[in-house]
Amino acid sequence: MTPATNPDAFISAALWTGFCALVLTLLLAVQIIAMRMLLRRRQRRDARALERWRPLLNAAVVGDMPATLPPLGRAERLPFLRLWAHLQGSLRGEANEALNDVARRLGLDAYARGLLGRGSRPARLLAALVLGHLHDRNAWDDLLRMAEQPDNTVSLTALWALVRIDPQAAANYMVPLFIAREEWALSLAAGILQQAVEPAAAALARELPRLGEDKLPRALRIAEALHVTLPAGVLKAALSSASMPVVIAGLRGVRTPETLAEVRMLLAHEDWQVRVQAARALGRVGERGDAERLVTLLGDREWWVRYRAAEALLELPALSRADLEALRAGLTDRFAADMLSQAMAESAAV
Repeated sequence: MTPATNPDAFISAALWTGFCALVLTLLLAVQIIAMRMLLRRRQRRDARALERWRPLLNAAVVGDMPATLPPLGRAERLPFLRLWAHLQGSLRGEANEALNDVARRLGLDAYARGLLGRGSRPARLLAALVLGHLHDRNAWDDLLRMAEQPDNTVSLTALWALVRIDPQAAANYMVPLFIAREEWALSLAAGILQQAVEPAAAALARELPRLGEDKLPRALRIAEALHVTLPAGVLKAALSSASMPVVIAGLRGVRTPETLAEVRMLLAHEDWQVRVQAARALGRVGERGDAERLVTLLGDREWWVRYRAAEALLELPALSRADLEALRAGLTDRFAADMLSQAMAESAAV
């Protein structure tokens, strides 16, 4: 009888397999227990650190800064920084500066800079937040390298810290970056640049004339998200473009009457999406005489054009409620009258 057909060999192999599985299961159980013990020990250690330092930080926040600070243990640094960053995110003004003073006196600015290069991913994210709150210019180069990493969370956190440290330099660096990185949501870009609106507006004004039509719509949308008023020459060039995405993005950015003539011309554009945005822009910057132009759009074949024209009529600053009622009474197109009535009802309900 060969070993391959020997029943005893099969039984022996099964026993050894079962034994090995049991040993591995026991080892895994031991590892899980050890990890849970380590986690609980770390939680207790962190709780002790917070219990020790929370009263001191609270005292600093209310202006009762102690003359001397107790030493910060090595194991207390990370829980302290997490608490410190949480407080920084919920406070403003002098309280922030008081917390910064505590962190600098404890040498945590240098510690956080060290974490940027050698810490784990969570530690590096925390360090970037800390250094941003501290306005630490010494961390600039390390944060720039961090911002170039492929991990979006890491790079965006570094960019947030950079704009906190130096808004002008950060805006000059980030505006071209946010235009190029189309995979980043506009809301994220605007949220970061919101801390440097004026430098970002200047950077956008410099960049826009140099951009091709493939990048121009995103740049204009960034300006829109920041509520930036762009130079009239930049907007006029966008509104006269042959690219519909550029024209639409330009119309969304119209905030002043310098481009009113261009907006009026686009009310008759062949693309209904352009007519929609032209109507909205006219509502923002139009004059009393533009009411007739918007009334004409109430008879447009596209529902969205009619709806936005009705909304724009309500936004025109020169028209009173009585003027709108008179316009509605004079409409002979039933669909136009219904649309204006709907817009007026929605406005009254808000």
